[in-house]
Amino acid sequence: MGEFNVHRVRFFNYVPSGIRCVAYNNQSNRLAVSRTDGTVEIYNLSANYFQEKFFPGHESRATEALCWAKGQRLFSAGLNGEIIEYDLQELAVKYAVDAFGGPIWSMAASPSGSQLLVGCEDGSVKLFQITPDRIQFERNFDRQKSRILSLSWHPAGTRVAAGSIDYISVFDAKSGSAIGKMLVDRQYMGVSKRKCIIWGVAFLSDGTVISVDSAGKVQIWDSATGTLVKNHLVSNADVQSIAVSDQEDSFVVGTAEGTVFHFQLVSVTSSSSEKQWVRTKPFQHHTHDVRAVAHSPTALISGGTDTHLVIRPLMEKVEVKNYDAALRKITFPHRRLVSCAKKKQLLLFQFAHHLELWRLGSTVATGKNGDTLPLSKNADHLLHLKTKGPENIICSSISPCGGWIACSTASRFFLYRLNYEHDDISLQRVSKMPVFLRSALQILFAEDSTKLFVASNQGSLHVIRLLEGGFKHLHTFQPQSGTVQSMCLLAVSPDGSWLAASGTSAGVHVYNVKQLKLHCTVPAYNFPVTALAIAPNTNNLVIAHSDQQVFEYSIPDKQYTEWSRAVQKQGFHHLWLQRDTPITHISFHPKRPMHILLHDTYMFCLIDKSLPLPNDKTLLYNPLPPTNESDVIRRRTAHAFKISKKYKPLLFVDLLDEKTLVAVERPLDDIVAQLPPPIKKKKFGT
Repeated sequence: MGEFNVHRVRFFNYVPSGIRCVAYNNQSNRLAVSRTDGTVEIYNLSANYFQEKFFPGHESRATEALCWAKGQRLFSAGLNGEIIEYDLQELAVKYAVDAFGGPIWSMAASPSGSQLLVGCEDGSVKLFQITPDRIQFERNFDRQKSRILSLSWHPAGTRVAAGSIDYISVFDAKSGSAIGKMLVDRQYMGVSKRKCIIWGVAFLSDGTVISVDSAGKVQIWDSATGTLVKNHLVSNADVQSIAVSDQEDSFVVGTAEGTVFHFQLVSVTSSSSEKQWVRTKPFQHHTHDVRAVAHSPTALISGGTDTHLVIRPLMEKVEVKNYDAALRKITFPHRRLVSCAKKKQLLLFQFAHHLELWRLGSTVATGKNGDTLPLSKNADHLLHLKTKGPENIICSSISPCGGWIACSTASRFFLYRLNYEHDDISLQRVSKMPVFLRSALQILFAEDSTKLFVASNQGSLHVIRLLEGGFKHLHTFQPQSGTVQSMCLLAVSPDGSWLAASGTSAGVHVYNVKQLKLHCTVPAYNFPVTALAIAPNTNNLVIAHSDQQVFEYSIPDKQYTEWSRAVQKQGFHHLWLQRDTPITHISFHPKRPMHILLHDTYMFCLIDKSLPLPNDKTLLYNPLPPTNESDVIRRRTAHAFKISKKYKPLLFVDLLDEKTLVAVERPLDDIVAQLPPPIKKKKFGT
């Protein structure tokens, strides 16, 4: 692989927000996830669980409910009393409607997807009609005495179950009148609690209502008679969430102790047609509250306060017992939060509401391979830059020379000029930035720091020339054929001649920056792009996709390179294709044109194109051979992929110069240490 001096950075104090809601869409096989800071993420489960879209958070948006409606439309509601629809093309909030019922605790779309129901703080249940461009209030249901914490439609769309405090109401969906009420027992482990909160309800097609509550119970009700059929005490703490499969033969619940329970409908005896609900499997993949669960046809999905999104495949539903049957745990966003100014050895860290600028430490000590060298100068925290307003930062970047910082929120674009005098740093904000730069999804500086490229959520790409203390708008590349296709990834060639841009679903477009026109479009591929970069000298575009395929495309020749064709002909190693985190960054060695450097969360890889590709019989994760081995054996085990798993979890890796690497790690233990304490469980013998 070659020897590098590695700056091992662990002072990026990033803590993901906890998961509050999840909503699974069976038609598109996508999962929407909302977090406690108001951020909404969309994962494409068909594309190797890649986070293909996200909507930045907002301080006033405490999302409590999330659901999909007809026509792949996504809605959320929260404690600010507003119902929000998201624009999945422009990756922005489409509109917000006040429900006028106080904070909204629950929301559910009708089985047909044409109506939306919300449960409010004042005890009202409000029905909205979903029109092609907005939602329209239709009627109020009979008001209840306390807040409506959970809602569920009957699959026929004729009745609605609503969970409140101490009781469950059943409504007629057409008239809005209450036609039944089921009182929930406050008893908890023999002790009467003051209140029993119904955190979740599920209405089944046979009239059964399943409820989960703060007393740790999962209860099965007959809605026709209002009687309790079966009671399951599953936890010493709250059961906070429930999700039922489409076939209604299994459901999953999540508890405040971090346990997920799977229930299945099984026959009482082998010859009997009578069936009952049985608790079959407990899963302990979380350390804190499981606030949200979802049930896809092949997996149980859960998320909560510990920030992990856990996808647990159901082995009996997975046809092929391969890596798809493995547990997935997604912790970090599938986008870059770190940018680097190589010339000044600076790192810019992006948080929700501020940026941090650090200068890397240095050492004069030397040592042999594997040694940890003492620092002669510690890393310096140079700048803490806070953005005004309640909106989260969408993206940020620092110029390669370290003289410019740019960042964007949903409504504003910020550009700063930095000046360094010895150890002092001064900051000057560039005023009167154009309105069309706001809501930028990606910001990139040219290698010589003279140009700024901004990808907007409207699908256009803006080229800005940077002047001393100012800027000039040079050109805007409009989206192709009138479609609004948000560009999420940008790459510029080191000589500044070419700009590559990738959208959420379309192929990669390559623009000629000097002639200001579209040069070519890379052939479309079925899986979304996760990272791209343009190599120096050759101007070859390297593209990584969510299915772990890597392509190399020659921009001057407008075709795939010979190496890329050879890779596709032979195929990647099966262990390479089975990795479950996407490649998020690609870079190149300045003096070795045959080397490609890339990384995901759990490995850093150097691809040497001059060496043969590994086949499935070769050891992919091949450690460096010892020095006393003969050259024959060394050549026999040598292949193009040199992989290091020493540094993890990785948020960023790049070359500062030909002999120096920087690796930004975020150990999971450091994140857990900053979370609130979990519920204490008594262990035997303590």
